[in-house]
Amino acid sequence: MTQQALTDSLEAPLEPALDPAPSAPAAETEPPQPLVRVPLRELEDGQQVNGVYAVRERELRRKRNGEPWLRLLLGDASGGAEAVAWEDAEALYAIAAPGAAVLLAGVFEVSERWGPKVKLSTLREAAPGSYEAADLAAESDVSFEDLDAKLRQLLETVQEPQLRDLLDCFFGERSEQWARFRDAPAAKRYHQAYRHGLLEHTVSVAQAVSASANFFPGIDREVAVTGALLHDIGKTIAYNDDPLAIDLTDAGRLQGEIPLGYYTVRRQIEEIPGFDPGLAQAVLHIILSHHGSLEFGSPVTPATREAVLVHMIDNLGGRLGSFDRLERELPAGESWSSFDRALSGSAYFGTRQAA
Repeated sequence: MTQQALTDSLEAPLEPALDPAPSAPAAETEPPQPLVRVPLRELEDGQQVNGVYAVRERELRRKRNGEPWLRLLLGDASGGAEAVAWEDAEALYAIAAPGAAVLLAGVFEVSERWGPKVKLSTLREAAPGSYEAADLAAESDVSFEDLDAKLRQLLETVQEPQLRDLLDCFFGERSEQWARFRDAPAAKRYHQAYRHGLLEHTVSVAQAVSASANFFPGIDREVAVTGALLHDIGKTIAYNDDPLAIDLTDAGRLQGEIPLGYYTVRRQIEEIPGFDPGLAQAVLHIILSHHGSLEFGSPVTPATREAVLVHMIDNLGGRLGSFDRLERELPAGESWSSFDRALSGSAYFGTRQAA
């Protein structure tokens, strides 16, 4: 018997022909689900990273052998993290422009020597619609409505007509200055580096100045409050308006926020007919001296009670703002932050509860 005949003999008999069963309806194709992005603050040592994040800063560095490597500062609404790429550094550098949303993959590692970093394996531009911008930009914990209400309350406490006119030029609801001020950040990184950050910082400083002025004799409270409200007005020009990558503008780099603020306020004073030169000098001195020393960017040191008060409260507000930033970025269960330049040390949150 041939092999083919043997095979045929072993086959099962044919079943009677039946009408074909109706085919099941094709399953509907579900739209791709968005990536589950782990907030940067919640990353743990050894965890895989896969999602869309904002590029805050980028820097192309060189290894000892001359080959390039890439350092990035990534950010989202929870905080920031450093990332590195050892291969294809120049190509990735071109993609990772500050302010860009990038889709990346890698692993988060914590080194005793180098600290926490995301080691990148892939990185490309994020597709439009693949992320929510609100997930990538830090925001104030205080609502704009609350900040605005507190600002209006402070403005009402200033009764001197010329000072009220000056403040209305910057904070009047129809003012072009106000439209920029309300959304501006207070800094690039160290404190209130987010939308409405400048408003939050200014309101807190002015509130503290207003309250403190009542406890120290010889202080003109209205001059001090006006100076506190205007002390950082130059930041509306010195910083850009990109919430994903706050940075200095050309004017901010070339002139500095204090000179920009001084000239902005002085020009406005000159447009108010009959403005008292003594009042003008008192307010402008607060703006020029609020950093406290030449070392920190003030062309003059505080020489009046009002200027000393604004400087001290501003410095306190900035340092406490750094604690807020570090606490937001602190991993769950940790009590100590890493070294912070703004504080010249680490911050301790001993009573902080794990998230």
